[in-house]
Amino acid sequence: MTATRDEASETSSILIVDDMEENLVALEAVLGSLAQVVRAQSGEEALKAMLRQEFAVVLIDVMMPGMNGFETAANIKGLDQTKDVPIILLTGAAVDPNYAYRGYTVGAADFLIKPFDPWLLRTKVNVFLDLHRKKRQLVDQAEQLKRLLTADGGRPGIPSTAPDAARASTEPSYGTDHADPAHSAGHPAPPKAPDRLAEVAGQLAQAELLLRDTDSPGRTDLADRIVELEQAVERLMAARET
Repeated sequence: MTATRDEASETSSILIVDDMEENLVALEAVLGSLAQVVRAQSGEEALKAMLRQEFAVVLIDVMMPGMNGFETAANIKGLDQTKDVPIILLTGAAVDPNYAYRGYTVGAADFLIKPFDPWLLRTKVNVFLDLHRKKRQLVDQAEQLKRLLTADGGRPGIPSTAPDAARASTEPSYGTDHADPAHSAGHPAPPKAPDRLAEVAGQLAQAELLLRDTDSPGRTDLADRIVELEQAVERLMAARET
């Protein structure tokens, strides 16, 4: 199963990497109900797929011809575009006991030995899917805040008071006997900046609660970043009210 970048941006995706078709079929049967599953039958194919679209987690079989699982994981961690994608390494039971240690040294987040419990695998993968969705929600909230602040005439994070004063000194004033032409023509007044900031602050607070309610790794750091954004919004709102 493959997906374009636009399609993948709408949902979290899982990449499974194994040179054995039957193993790919089994993994997709276990994980297919959780998210979109993309297959790769070699390390090279996996790297190409990861450069084409974003994945929440990648599962890699250690024993593959050519570029093995350790080398594939190391290459993934060596690219800026893919270095933050969590990796789960999979291997058979009759393996070197040092394989797990080697897997962690190349940046793998977890290491499972076949045959593994399908429900255990689903649980582990679901943790990374949940974390990916929370991260994406945080990015969306931050981008919305940036757009609102930029649209209001200032750089993100810095209240723009000078342009407001300049506009106040050059725009005509309308008394009680003269209606604003834009309003009299039936055009609603644009929403005030504090209203837009308050809306963003509420959305950030919701994202923070979602993060703190999950047991995903890294949730605390993400929630703390949201708190910093909330505080920045509150400072901007206070600055505009003075």
